[in-house]
Amino acid sequence: METLDDAGVYQLTDELAIIQTVDFFTPIVDDAYMFGQIAAANALSDVYAMGGKPLTAMNIVCFPTESLDISVLKDILRGGIDKMAEARVTLLGGHTVVDTELKYGLSVTGTVHPKRLVTNSGARAGDKLILTKPLGTGIINTAVKAGVVDDKTVAKVTKCMATLNNTASELMQEIRVHACTDITGFGFLGHTIQLAQNSRVGIKINIAAIPFFPEAGELARQGMRPGGLQRNREFYSPCVEMTGEIPAHWQDILFDPQTSGGLLICLAPGKAARLLGRLREAGVEEAAIIGEVVSQPRGVVIVTQDENE
Repeated sequence: METLDDAGVYQLTDELAIIQTVDFFTPIVDDAYMFGQIAAANALSDVYAMGGKPLTAMNIVCFPTESLDISVLKDILRGGIDKMAEARVTLLGGHTVVDTELKYGLSVTGTVHPKRLVTNSGARAGDKLILTKPLGTGIINTAVKAGVVDDKTVAKVTKCMATLNNTASELMQEIRVHACTDITGFGFLGHTIQLAQNSRVGIKINIAAIPFFPEAGELARQGMRPGGLQRNREFYSPCVEMTGEIPAHWQDILFDPQTSGGLLICLAPGKAARLLGRLREAGVEEAAIIGEVVSQPRGVVIVTQDENE
């Protein structure tokens, strides 16, 4: 709890620990089936971020029976089940309540060897940072609700959010990394700051290297910002140093709350290029080395913009 790690871990034996997490939220896309997939992928991500293997899950559903047809719920659950099948996770059951607002997600149980556990507090000075998915989903989803996003962009972002982080997790375990977290509701900067503070290091980020959806930048310029973005900015800004003239839309993207975002991985500099190459070979094409861990100032993220790095 002290480090706000992605999931809870309970050691059973010298060689086995269980990982437990829960996550559910309101719809962020119109397609019920894809909403189910995204919600499931998002919940499973917490286990992947800690280097674990998800094994079982239980559905959590809040459903407005008076305002939505039961076919909507069937499509949501079908999406979740299909995503769990892709992840080789067994659905054990779940719980449903009648609510005025639709919500769906999973509680997930996974396993990990205690000595192979990856936390958000192991980053070391000199480490490189790899981000595995592009940023900007919160801004784009806000614009979707306003009806100002084309179908092609919606499809692209939906596919990204529904993509599991299993491949990145498996590869980082093979390479052996120092720390990891997934990028979700606290935004890129929020989760990066947590990693820096828990590891008692500083982190230097080059935004010119960060993968992001180009549409997010244009939409941010138009004022499309989710409410969580401003809350993230207010809470985490004291721990951020912006060097040079960082455009306002880029700052928005860095604070933007993400849904089912990628993994932020810290590892020794000699391993970074190898992991990046393996990620891209395995289809994690947006993965990029975006910065490095520094010894000072502790608990602070320094944002730069260097096109030459």
